[in-house]
Amino acid sequence: MRQTIPWAICAFILLAFPAFAAEQVDLVRVHKAERLLELIGDGKVVRRYGIALGGDPVGHKHQEGDQRTPEGRYMLDWRNPNSIAHRSIHISYPSADDLVAAKARNVDVGGMIMIHGQPNGFGWWGWLLQLVDWTDGCIAVTDSDMDEIWAMVADGTPIEIEQ
Repeated sequence: MRQTIPWAICAFILLAFPAFAAEQVDLVRVHKAERLLELIGDGKVVRRYGIALGGDPVGHKHQEGDQRTPEGRYMLDWRNPNSIAHRSIHISYPSADDLVAAKARNVDVGGMIMIHGQPNGFGWWGWLLQLVDWTDGCIAVTDSDMDEIWAMVADGTPIEIEQ
């Protein structure tokens, strides 16, 4: 005899573990000053995550090595399941405006800005690493948060990064 899962148990699982509900995410918003990343769906915040940034996070990224996270509107355009950190999703920095500004300053604009988990092998340190800004300009979350973001955010989703 085949057993089925009662609807009350299914409802409990979806409420207690909302990642299984797979809400549609149509925007990722980052508040650098608050160290907060939000997933937005249908105009509402569906998830919030604490983040770590680069070692000098105040202001827009101007050049390679400045340890700043860019500010503005970009796209999450591709992902790397085998990165040096626990999964990574690429942010489409630099934009055309970023390239023009860097050229005017005669500097290398930089790139490879990602949302990612902890360095591989250090996920168990996630709670501690998230207390400081340690990236080179990326947006870091815990590995479990990255798993959830990975599952909920599709390539092509816009991201807004503000101070």
